[in-house]
Amino acid sequence: MNVWLRQLGTLGFWEALLDSFGGLGPIAPIVLAMVESFFPPLPLVAIVALNVAAHGGLLGFLYSWAGVALGGCIMFLLWRRVVKRFFWKFASRSPKLEKAQQWVNRFDTSSLFMLTLLPFTPSSFMHLAFGISDFDEKRYLITMLLGKGVMVALIALFGQSLVSSLKNPVYLVLAILLWAGMYWVSKKFCKKHNLE
Repeated sequence: MNVWLRQLGTLGFWEALLDSFGGLGPIAPIVLAMVESFFPPLPLVAIVALNVAAHGGLLGFLYSWAGVALGGCIMFLLWRRVVKRFFWKFASRSPKLEKAQQWVNRFDTSSLFMLTLLPFTPSSFMHLAFGISDFDEKRYLITMLLGKGVMVALIALFGQSLVSSLKNPVYLVLAILLWAGMYWVSKKFCKKHNLE
C-alpha cells in the first residue's frame, strides 16, 4: 500500500494513467462529458481537463464538446418532446416546473448564449426550463451548441495550461487565473438571473 501511495505522487504514475485513458479511444471521453448533462455534480472542468491531458488540446476539445453537446441535446429534447408532449397535463401542476417555465421568458438569444457559455451555470436546470418552455427549439439548440463550444474551448485552454504547468509553473498561475475569472463571471451572471 505504501509503495502505491508513493507512486501516486510521481509524475510517471499520472502519465501512465492518462495514457491508459487515452488508449480507450474517443468513446470514453465523449461519454464522460455527456454524462455530466445527466448528473450535474460531476465537475465538467475536471472532465474536459482530463480529456485534454489524455488526448491533446484539439482532440480533447472535440471529444468534450461532442459529449457536452450530445448530452445537452438529449436532455433538452427529452423534456421538450417527451415530457412536454405526453406528460405536461400532469407535470404542469408542479409549481416548480411552472416557475421554471416563467423563468425562461426573461431570456433572449444573447442571454441564453451567455448562460450556456459559462461553465458554472446549472446546465441540467437550463435544459429542463427551456425544454418545457415555448422557447424556439431550433434557436435553443443552435445557441446552446455554439455557447457550449466556446465554453469547452475555454475549459480546454484551462486543461492545456494545467498540462503545461507540469513543465513550467507559470502556466499553473495562468490556469488558476482563467478558472477564477470564469467562476466569478458565472456567479455574477447566475445572481443576475436568479440561478443561485
